[in-house]
Amino acid sequence: MTIFYWTMAILTIGTFVPSAIYVVLYAATGEEACMRRAGIFWGFAKVFGLLGFNIGIWGHVLVAIWHLIFK
Repeated sequence: MTIFYWTMAILTIGTFVPSAIYVVLYAATGEEACMRRAGIFWGFAKVFGLLGFNIGIWGHVLVAIWHLIFK
């Protein structure tokens, strides 16, 4: 699971940081394209964050059930 956690963290942070940069660029320039890109990156950051959280929780639940049944 450690590789999974690191992968999800890299994906989440890797999409959140560009989102924040584009928000700053939008604030500095007022360019609408920057805000659209920030929104797209923000959407992906939310998806990766929630996906990692849900898979982490349900993965632990499934492992616990597996241990209850087979050990």
